[in-house]
Amino acid sequence: MIKKFSILVFSLLTFSASSVALADGSLLDRINAKGTITVGTEGTYAPFTYHDASGKLTGYDVEVTRAVAEKLGVKVDFKETQWDAMLAGLKAGRFDVVANQVGLTTPERQAIFDKSKEYSWSGAMLLARSDETRISNPEDVKGLKAAQTLSSNYGELAQKYQAQIVPIDGMAQGLLLIQQKRADVTFNDSLALLDYLKKNPNSGLKTVWESPEKVGAGIVANKGNDEALAKISEAITQLQQDGTLKRLGEQFFGRDISVK
Repeated sequence: MIKKFSILVFSLLTFSASSVALADGSLLDRINAKGTITVGTEGTYAPFTYHDASGKLTGYDVEVTRAVAEKLGVKVDFKETQWDAMLAGLKAGRFDVVANQVGLTTPERQAIFDKSKEYSWSGAMLLARSDETRISNPEDVKGLKAAQTLSSNYGELAQKYQAQIVPIDGMAQGLLLIQQKRADVTFNDSLALLDYLKKNPNSGLKTVWESPEKVGAGIVANKGNDEALAKISEAITQLQQDGTLKRLGEQFFGRDISVK
């Protein structure tokens, strides 16, 4: 499942769609003029956006964005930031777009942002320590400590099931808190959690539930930039048709995640 704004954060960022359009002007013209698209991303959310052993920023979302930029004929400049500040940074104009497993799944988010054609599909997963016996479904987290970013749908999911929220900056911190017994569970993206468990077979963690529902992620821009997003969507379609998305999916996940 894809990250999304909470109502709390939305209340801090609310503004009219017309004001966004006026503030941004023509995103496509600006990108073409400077020859570079500035992209907000976490850089700590493997395997979507992270640093490899050499220190290079990579990941599925990162490489998809690089391929999109190549199709558009521009360079890409990634700006790394924590998730809870990322969409606020987009709204403030610090980035042209965001590529970080973002889906527009609520009216609140749709009032502020638009997104391109989806380039990946995934669902939510619940993870706990390997010796945890109290949990087999989301309802069981009531009263337990859930390590969550505050402005994500995973945090909202934990709140929905009445967990006690332990605020975190990102998934890696949440997993560490569970291992340290400072938190009991975390909701996060199934692909990211499965990748972590595969790479860390002795982590002492396990999955206890996975949602059957999938949500699509796209490249996100401020409202009022339809022309730019149309060009980005066209590039994503071309990447799907020429096999690039399939290749990148197999590289990072062992399968194509660009289809639902």
